Amino acid sequence: MELKKLLTGIENFKSKGDLEIDIKKVESNSKKVVPNSLFIAVKGYDFDGHQYIGEAIENGATAVMLDMSADFKNIKIPNGITVIITDDTRKALARVSCNYFGNPSRYFKLIGITGTKGKTTTTYMIKSILEKAGYKVGLIGTIANYIGDECLGYSNRTTPESLELQGLFYKMAKAKCDYVIMEVSSQSLKLSRVEGCNFDYGIFTNLYKDHISAKEHSDMNEYFESKLKLFTMCPRAFINGDDFKCNKIIKGAPNCNISTYAVDNKADLLAKDITITNVSVDFKVKLGTKNERVKVNIPGRYSVYNALAAISLANSLGIDIEKIKEGLENIVVPGRNELVPNKEELPIMLDYAHTAESLENILQASKTYTPGKVICVFGCGGDRDKEKRPRMGEVAGRLADYTIVTTDNPRTEKPEDIIAEIETGISKTKGKYEIIVDRKEAIAKAIKMMGKRDLVILAGKGHETYQEINGEKFPFDEREIIKEILGEKK
Repeated sequence: MELKKLLTGIENFKSKGDLEIDIKKVESNSKKVVPNSLFIAVKGYDFDGHQYIGEAIENGATAVMLDMSADFKNIKIPNGITVIITDDTRKALARVSCNYFGNPSRYFKLIGITGTKGKTTTTYMIKSILEKAGYKVGLIGTIANYIGDECLGYSNRTTPESLELQGLFYKMAKAKCDYVIMEVSSQSLKLSRVEGCNFDYGIFTNLYKDHISAKEHSDMNEYFESKLKLFTMCPRAFINGDDFKCNKIIKGAPNCNISTYAVDNKADLLAKDITITNVSVDFKVKLGTKNERVKVNIPGRYSVYNALAAISLANSLGIDIEKIKEGLENIVVPGRNELVPNKEELPIMLDYAHTAESLENILQASKTYTPGKVICVFGCGGDRDKEKRPRMGEVAGRLADYTIVTTDNPRTEKPEDIIAEIETGISKTKGKYEIIVDRKEAIAKAIKMMGKRDLVILAGKGHETYQEINGEKFPFDEREIIKEILGEKK
């Protein structure tokens, strides 16, 4: 594609050299550059792409894009290389990626879901409903990316970088998807990964304290403002009317047609007569003139909110209520309230709960339907929000009958240091607990001490099949570990 066409939509750029050259590939990773590439240098938290311009040119880049904030004194570019300078190469990368792949999000209906919790489950619910209604659906999210039942690969992050994202959209448009549902993280909105996406619908699940760190968001206000951006990018949205930020979203997105769903407050779609068991939740909603009873095989009050979001969207699309009910009833979401089958028939649950609020939700819900003890195994990730560690400890100590504090994904931190911060919270409670640093040993201890009337909750990792330690991901699938502990794996 002609370089000049790739730059469509980028404002206030300066250039030196030929803009009519043919570009074969767009890259922000210098190692992946091939001859006749455009290399876009992006500043990250750990790496600065401007340091790799030389390598990109050696690998065949014929054009490079630099950020206006770069240190130009240390950048040497040979004659004959086209140079483009823009005030934001992250945003420019997203725009160029859209142009490179032919703006694929225009060829299907794009649904974006943002919020602290519930994004993954809600995407799976909507996908299930749309497929029951006969549509072809793409999904992009925390666990994996799909076209229908075809898995396109497991995810490294909730929302991919813009170049990868547009490549996925291209595949989905080529496969003639009718709808694409994607989780939209606050980071992706802050870092312009979804710049240029043609969103048709937006959903807001909730906002809790999370992702506050040097590499994420400076404070809760920035966290919220990042999420708010989605609703300035879509014409129609459905938001949680029970969340304290509901009115602020409505005021902050005046051009978006917003409907609400809720359990406690007045809303456009309201859940009533809620019944929660250890395997499901069901409730009534009024659709048109009729009260319909909906069942979801994921227990917990939060499942009601996720289902309401999915129902709100599906109902606006005119999908038959029976298809909606059918799509919700048998939904399975990996690592979300996932009971692991085993020959001993022991209730062992995996859940991605990795904030104080999500841990509190699952522990409170499980206490209502578990006849015996609730045993919680959890840790906290390294290089992330440190403030939540004692809060999660306090929650576990207050609600679980027994807690084993262990390792999650320590990343570059020492597991013992993370656990010590968790312990400052749990030690303030009267809760019984112990520390077992090795997560596999912690899981084994929990299973050994449980009875069939008890429930073991392995919180924090959910769908993940690895542990991240010092920049390396090691295999760690808790389903397989449970089998091994119970002697089911040879």
